[in-house]
Amino acid sequence: MNTTVTTATDIRILESQLDPAHAVMDQRHPAGEPILFEVKRGQTLRIVDLEGNQAADVLFYNRHDPAEHYSATDTMQRQGGIYLTTGSVIRSNDGNAMLTIVADTCGRHDTLGGACAAESNTVRYALQKKFMHSCRDNYLIALQHADVGLGKRDLVPNINFFMNVPVTSDGALSFEDGVSGPGKYVEMRADMDVWVLISNCPQLNNPCNAYNPTPIQLLVWNPA
Repeated sequence: MNTTVTTATDIRILESQLDPAHAVMDQRHPAGEPILFEVKRGQTLRIVDLEGNQAADVLFYNRHDPAEHYSATDTMQRQGGIYLTTGSVIRSNDGNAMLTIVADTCGRHDTLGGACAAESNTVRYALQKKFMHSCRDNYLIALQHADVGLGKRDLVPNINFFMNVPVTSDGALSFEDGVSGPGKYVEMRADMDVWVLISNCPQLNNPCNAYNPTPIQLLVWNPA
């Protein structure tokens, strides 16, 4: 008998059966900009890479207890791998399931590369890059405008959807051309009420956005 064994490093492509015409939220989000919004338990969130090679830097928080948030370490440890794709469960610092990836046409999403910031732009690229727009700045702007009790101390390592950051043989991270393309998407079912904080990455200094930030699309469906 043939048995198929999947691992946490596999690229698992699965298309969604949800119809955008039935979405309760459907909006195009500009290149380089932040957004904070709520997704309720049982709802499904889709993030679409409209033009290809656009990194979406995302954080999740428990809507009713923001001290509980996405945890890269809990997520990786429980699934036994560093990449996210269909079937991956996004877990909190309390070990709880926050969202489950139920469809994915890209197949690989990064958990290690982190969000660009003034400091990392300086270290990785050049001193004069310090004041370029960054995901960390985006996060802070979105949280300040939302005034929901989240702030700088609540920023933790994030997920980079559609971003390709392989680990080299000597343990370093390599920022490479993305494996995504126009229209590729990732879809997640919320396992609790969550805040979704997104920086549609403005980075211009590495291939994560093909050196050209572009819009994404955000859709949300109610449970069937």
